[in-house]
Amino acid sequence: MRLSERTRAQIESPIAVTYELLEHRRNGRELLDLAQAAPQYPPAPEVAGHIAAVSRSADGADYTEIAGLAKLREAFAAELSGAYRGRVHADQVVITAGCNQAFGLAVSALAEPGDEIVLALPYYFNHDMWLRMNGMVPRYLEPGPDLVPDAEVAKSLITPRTRAIALVSPGNPTGVTLTPLQLAGFLAVARQHDIALVLDETYRSFRDTDEPPHDLFSDPQWPDTLVSLHSFSKDLAIPGYRVGAVVASTAVGREVMKLLDCVAICAPRIGQEAAWAGLVRAAGWRAARAAELADKRAWLAAAMAGRPGGFELLSIGGFFGWVRHPFAGRGIGDVVRDLAVAHDILVIPGTAFLPDDRAMFRISVSNIGRAGIDDFAQRLAAAGQDSRTLNR
Repeated sequence: MRLSERTRAQIESPIAVTYELLEHRRNGRELLDLAQAAPQYPPAPEVAGHIAAVSRSADGADYTEIAGLAKLREAFAAELSGAYRGRVHADQVVITAGCNQAFGLAVSALAEPGDEIVLALPYYFNHDMWLRMNGMVPRYLEPGPDLVPDAEVAKSLITPRTRAIALVSPGNPTGVTLTPLQLAGFLAVARQHDIALVLDETYRSFRDTDEPPHDLFSDPQWPDTLVSLHSFSKDLAIPGYRVGAVVASTAVGREVMKLLDCVAICAPRIGQEAAWAGLVRAAGWRAARAAELADKRAWLAAAMAGRPGGFELLSIGGFFGWVRHPFAGRGIGDVVRDLAVAHDILVIPGTAFLPDDRAMFRISVSNIGRAGIDDFAQRLAAAGQDSRTLNR
């Protein structure tokens, strides 16, 4: 049989490819797995208890409405309205099977094959993959030296085929968090050109401030331009339950639901129930987990301040750190393989997030504690020394 050439031409999942490196490890010591970002703790007791009750109920395995459980959409709209000091209604929320699905359905509702999406670099790899597999054209927005994308530069990339600007804040892979003023600038550019601003806010709960991530929801006209994407996976430690959300105008939501009905009918009920319980019953638990991750970011920044082995932490935020290796002339694939095989450190190469090799790799801050962070810095120092010895 014949297979889709667009799909065949796309890369394999960088996560799966990276974990294949574990087959070649030479040492028996503990692995420092800094690859895939996932909470290293179970969901809140309030969530687990609610899920146990739902699983025993007569309707616990039923379909929900395509848009999602009404109580979840109402609770999430209320949380966003309070957290952002704006106004979001339940009918502007569509629950999806994770934020990856939210992105795929949203851009498929906005664009057709041949249309262009401005994608800030470094991108989240599944965003780039989805666009290419669906015949859309990513137009790469180079960031500034501080890794922050600029709205005026994005404006120069817009053509008659452009349908959206796509951003992630806090960033994946860099952790860079855009300010409310910067995000307002992107909204203004998108509005001026009658295109969408697609904003992936998966890591919104893991910032270094309690102030709103932005004030875009306070603009009464936000539904004309903004498509805000969300995930409950990291915030509530339920990645396997697959639940996220598209927050947009009812017109966009209607098109998203057409697509959702074809690919999943609705997001899994068990995930939706878990998200609802987390939103309404586990606020204190969520705040405590976010504070723990903030401590880890601070520990990592301190451990990397001296550039162990020549490795430089360029940015950190949310769940991630973005690191540059010091080995001129060595490809990032070779460096990442060496870190895994010889030093038992698993990271994601920067080429998963960029169209070319810029000597970067991503680490997940969530996966290790303070002792592991110190061990990580020591192993990087050893990796730098080993490479210098080999290159003499």
